[in-house]
Parts: sequence; C-alpha cells; structure tokens
Amino acid sequence: MTSTDTPRAVQAPAWPSLPRHASRLRRKLAHDAGVLALPRGEAQAEPVSARQLAGLPGDAQQYLRFMGVADRPADWSYLAHCTGRFRLRPGWRWLPCEAWQYNSGLDVARVFHLRIGGPLPMSARDAYVHGHGSVRGTLLGLVPLVNGTGPEYDVSELVTYLNDAVFCAPGMLLNLPVTWTAAGDRCFDLTLRDAGQQVTARVFLDEQGAPVDFSTEDRWCDLPGGLARVRWTTPVQGCRQAGGRWVPTRGTAIWHLPGGDFSYAELGFRPGDIRYNVAPRELSREPPLELSRELSGDGRDSGPPGG
Repeated sequence: MTSTDTPRAVQAPAWPSLPRHASRLRRKLAHDAGVLALPRGEAQAEPVSARQLAGLPGDAQQYLRFMGVADRPADWSYLAHCTGRFRLRPGWRWLPCEAWQYNSGLDVARVFHLRIGGPLPMSARDAYVHGHGSVRGTLLGLVPLVNGTGPEYDVSELVTYLNDAVFCAPGMLLNLPVTWTAAGDRCFDLTLRDAGQQVTARVFLDEQGAPVDFSTEDRWCDLPGGLARVRWTTPVQGCRQAGGRWVPTRGTAIWHLPGGDFSYAELGFRPGDIRYNVAPRELSREPPLELSRELSGDGRDSGPPGG
C-alpha cells in the first residue's frame, strides 16, 4: 500500500501526451452496449438508509458514509473516462493510454476499451457480461495480440468489476450479492458472487474512511509461461468530491510477481470524467467538453475535510 492517508492536494502527473481518440473509443463502447444487450434501468427512488448500513462491519460503514453513499439513492451504473500511461512488461517503456468504460449494477456487467499510444498503437477490450469475462487486443487495430476467454478470465474480470465499484460506485455494492466481513483495523473484506463463481478482496482505508488500496488473490496474470494467479493491488493517490461523492483522482495497478512488484498502469480522472446512472442508449451521445481536454498539471485535488 503506497499511502495510508488521502493527500490534501495532489497535482496531476505530467504523463506523455496521447492524441485524443475519445470519440472512437466511446463509439466502440456504445456499440458493445447494444450488441451485448446491457440492461437498462431507472434511478433508485429511495435513499440508502441507516438500516441498510447497520449490519455491516464498522469500517465498512465508515467507508460508505465517507464515500457519500448514505442518505442518497444508490447508483445503478456509471460511465468513466481516464488517461494515463501503461506498459506491457517489467522494464519496458511507459506508453500513453486512454480508456472508456461502462459498468452496470442491474446485471453484473463491465465493458472497458483501452487505447495505448506509441509507434505501434494497441487497443484492447476487457469485458464481463452474463457471467463471462474476456480480453481482446490488437496491434494497429488489425493484428490480433490476445483473445482470452475461460474460467481464469471470468474470475479476473469479476474481481476487476468489484475493484471498480469500490472506488467509483460503492452504492452499487449494496444491491449486489456481496458479503462484507471485518478484517482488522481500517480494512474489511468483500466477497462478490455471480454466475456460480465468487471473488474476494480486501479494502484498506485511511483514518477518515477513504479507500486507499484494494488487494486480491483472485486475478490471473498473463506471464510468459502462461496464466498464473498473482496478488493484484490498486493503491490510489488522492480523491476529490463531485456531486456529493468522493471519487479517485489517480491510481496504480500492480502485479506482485515472484520476481518483484510490477506497476503496469497509472490512470487518472479529471473533473467530469465519471457520470452516474447512465443508460446504455446514452453512450452514443458526445461527451461533455471538459472530457476532450488533455490531461495536464493545472488541476488540484482536494482531500477530505480536515485531512
């Protein structure tokens, strides 16, 4: 875990620039939402009550209250955009990247489109829909790089969905088959069940209840020797308040390999990058103007009150 406190002010990192492909990625996402028949829904009318939180571990209750879940209707979907940098192997150079994703809590579903820049651009799509996970990647949009399906991908994509919900839409967890378990000081465990499989992760909090890390053994890494179950963590560095919710500003994805830790993705969110309760049919609409701006260091992240 890289941080035990949510920083009061963290300046966005000066990642390499990437030509904007937001409209193309978003169109692919909208196409998938139609083809995969992602469910439509309506906003929950009743706010999350104190009774819904009362039976949860104390640290989980503190987390949900900090994240702004209490006393508001639970979110049922979200659309997110992020930019940052990515690398494929330890020691390889970092490349700029951009991604769009859509997550639904009506049916456990996630679709994630990524574009990696550089001399030979790569694109990838991760998905978890109808109980099955998949990863597909191409070079220059033509040459297949990966086409992964099967039990390992089902589990990996399901725990990634859980990770997304913890940091971006915790209210969705209250309407899903999730078990909350106390795990010690300033942490708790989550187990999500779907389509006959289950995944578990530990969530770590700072003193105010903000999530600062997520750790799981239920993810498979594509190593040179084949798929291997490896511990995966996603520490975050900073959060900001938006619309009554706390959302991350940037975070890192790390494989804890036998030969050493491998940080392979660093992603950041700008104000307006996450929209909630978006129906699949709305994905084809043009994004707000602020989403077309390059990621730069001119924005500041505000930490929790008194943090």
